[in-house]
Amino acid sequence: MTGLDWAVLIGTLGFIVVYGGWRTRGAATMDTYFRGDYTLRWPTIGLSIMATQASAITFLSTPGQAYEDGMRFVQFYFGLPLAMVVISALFVPIYYKLKVYTAYEVLEHRFDARVRYLGALLFLMGRGLAAGITLYAPSIILSTLMGWPLQGTTVAMGLSVVLYTVIGGTRAVSETQKHQMIVMLAGLALALVLIVWRLPEAIGLTEAVRLAGALDRMNVVSFDFDTSTRYTFWSGITGGFFLALSYFGTDQSQVQRYLSGRSVAESRLGLVFNGMLKIPMQFVILLVGVMVFVFYLFVQPPVFFNASLLRQVAAGPQAPALQALQVRYDAAFAERRAAAEAFAAGNESSRAALREADARIESIRTETKELVKRTVPGAETQDADYVFLSFVLRYVPSGLVGLLIAVILCAAMSSVSSELTALGSTTTVDLWKRLWPKETTARQDLTTSKVFTAAWGAVAVLFGAFAALLDNLIEAVNIVGSLFYGTILGLFVVAFFVKFVTATPVLVAALVALATVLTLFWTSDVGFLWFNVIGCGMVVVLSMALEGLRRSRFPGPS
Repeated sequence: MTGLDWAVLIGTLGFIVVYGGWRTRGAATMDTYFRGDYTLRWPTIGLSIMATQASAITFLSTPGQAYEDGMRFVQFYFGLPLAMVVISALFVPIYYKLKVYTAYEVLEHRFDARVRYLGALLFLMGRGLAAGITLYAPSIILSTLMGWPLQGTTVAMGLSVVLYTVIGGTRAVSETQKHQMIVMLAGLALALVLIVWRLPEAIGLTEAVRLAGALDRMNVVSFDFDTSTRYTFWSGITGGFFLALSYFGTDQSQVQRYLSGRSVAESRLGLVFNGMLKIPMQFVILLVGVMVFVFYLFVQPPVFFNASLLRQVAAGPQAPALQALQVRYDAAFAERRAAAEAFAAGNESSRAALREADARIESIRTETKELVKRTVPGAETQDADYVFLSFVLRYVPSGLVGLLIAVILCAAMSSVSSELTALGSTTTVDLWKRLWPKETTARQDLTTSKVFTAAWGAVAVLFGAFAALLDNLIEAVNIVGSLFYGTILGLFVVAFFVKFVTATPVLVAALVALATVLTLFWTSDVGFLWFNVIGCGMVVVLSMALEGLRRSRFPGPS
């Protein structure tokens, strides 16, 4: 990066953090720290909700997902708008009526403390792990840019986010996120324009989409009903609906955003705003990745996108083998480019040659990954998360590189800070103050909240520092969530809608559902989105059955 890029990067991040902290300085009580004194308007709520979900993983990993797998990941979000309507109509009024700090207080109001503890612990496990993965993503960027060790970069990144999160609390996070999200959306539009501008003169957006379709990258919707396929219309509209309902309706990192609203109406508008904008935003992010793929049909990409690992192989005893693979790769790329040019010019018969050349390139890339693994034991050879970053650093003009890197880091900071405040509030309210009740002052409660927020920051840093780069970070964070979200959602569905079920049946049902989902994860090929349906459905059905059995054997009050 040039000096101009660094100036843009540091200036953008510095302004957002300083301005957000100045606007929200002086939190004196736990109520102000976690709920922001109910002052937020719907645009801030909506942008904050989007920014909480749109982590660095979204902007770093999603284009790589599309580069390798096409547009089908957008189906993951098909159930989200419907979930926003349900949450706005049913969940939000209950939370406001009970004036809760956390979503899990509702479970004790309806059942008992045991169910509340279970809901809180499931959230803490799932979100605590996800926070580490979310923190790991931007560390890849900084370590690549600066040549720093990845683990040390993760620690440094984590400490900086923990610092401003602990100082400002939820209102500072929300105000900061509003500006971060504006930068993200502007950077996203800019990235798409830059990529299309970089395409050859004869290749416009229409030709680019046609080329992407010829190589199975425009697979937006699939109506195949196959539970082993992760992304289809059916998994998105059902599993995606249940996941969104649980994430936005019961995950404290999201609930905390709209509990800070001025009114029920403001919170509802913020949620609906998110529901309307989320699918178009994810579509564009995926389209960015597809356009990068089309760009690399005409400009030769690296045989392996993790440049650091590739340099290690090139400097080692396997250098001749790598050179041989590179020669084959160069020839295959030349064939694919010629076929792409012919296909774009209207020669439909070149489609087969294009697909054959693309298959050879993927085969050579697979061989290269195997060579990297043999040369650098323990190295992670999944390089999709480096695709977009590699393009930005190589082909984006000076100054704009700094802005796009700022977009990714803004996303990281906003998402991690939201997760940390939610983890801190849940630990303080649902566990600490409930399990060890004692008279404390507002200042003591605030200090305890900050300590727990910082402690969860340390957990996220440690997990992120030692986490291996998974196949794809955007999938990894959603898989982790899906292991727990269905069960959590089931608790809330029973609490809100199945009034005759009592505490013990729903507690047992939730434990059985969680065990079932974890077993399926380890032993089956069921797509992870279905875990949300299975977990929720099992809690509801099994709790009703157990309640019926209890009443038949032990008539009378529970």
